[in-house]
Amino acid sequence: MYTQALNAAGPSSRQTRPDEDAERLARFQARIDAEDRIEPNDWMPEAYRRTLIRQISQHAHSEIVGQLPEGRWLTRAPSLRRKAALLAKVQDECGHGLYLYAAAETLGVSREELTEQLLSGRAKYSSIFNYPALTWADIGAIGWLVDGAAIMNQIPLCRCSYGPYARAMVRVCKEESFHQRQGYEIMLTLCRGTPEQKAMAQDALNRWWWPAMMMFGPPDGQSQHSDSSMAWKIKRFTNDELRQRFVDAMVPQAQVLGIEVPDPDLLWDEATRHFSFGPIDWEEFRQVLAGNGPCNRERLADRNQAHAEGAWVREAALAHAAKRQARALAA
Repeated sequence: MYTQALNAAGPSSRQTRPDEDAERLARFQARIDAEDRIEPNDWMPEAYRRTLIRQISQHAHSEIVGQLPEGRWLTRAPSLRRKAALLAKVQDECGHGLYLYAAAETLGVSREELTEQLLSGRAKYSSIFNYPALTWADIGAIGWLVDGAAIMNQIPLCRCSYGPYARAMVRVCKEESFHQRQGYEIMLTLCRGTPEQKAMAQDALNRWWWPAMMMFGPPDGQSQHSDSSMAWKIKRFTNDELRQRFVDAMVPQAQVLGIEVPDPDLLWDEATRHFSFGPIDWEEFRQVLAGNGPCNRERLADRNQAHAEGAWVREAALAHAAKRQARALAA
């Protein structure tokens, strides 16, 4: 999952409604504290609804845009088996986007509105998808590192306080686990191949490690919405807690592969029983989020082109639905 939307400022997240008196807010928080699931027809604070819309829509956008760097490798994968597996993954990601748009719609926002926000550049998606996939090893690194980071984020979301989101995440997590194993298996095959193939895997790790570390969002002290999201049990762990879990899981896997994490400050801390790691370039993170990454313009251009080329499909589907409705009314 890609939860950087929790760190984006937005005045709409602070809107209140006339019915949000202290007693009602307290009852809502009591339900959250008791681990009750909030459902679409339940009363909820406006800030809770807005936070969910921001997070779920960014997650959906990330799944849709996330197909683009991998989709370019569908015809260039090195074997029929690899092509079939990558195609299955891209299809899964499309499905994840649809699950999540449907979950967002239960909060009173239309899919068309969310799509327009993405296409116009007003909505954000995960910064990780603004980096290029230069070699076949990048497809392995994306599956291993990017989907590995996503799983760290997503598994706690299966216990999110909002029911439709939590239920969607159960299936998403099962499929993401397949994606992560697929990526690791690609990396393992390369690392067991020729010296040139292993060097290609190392190069991919060098380029994807730090962007993957940024996927969890800025440090906890700079995260603008984490406190409320934790209190509402939308999030269960902070950005830094999830980032540490990621490092602790991935470094031993890199050791098995026989390639080096590109961090000279990486050390095992016997006292904390965790790996300590070097500083992250947060200026790069801010630049990519601001639209200045290597592929920001390319990704939005591709999405707008695909949306325009698919207009006839949407029109045909609407016409077919209208005919079915007319027949049903006439029967």
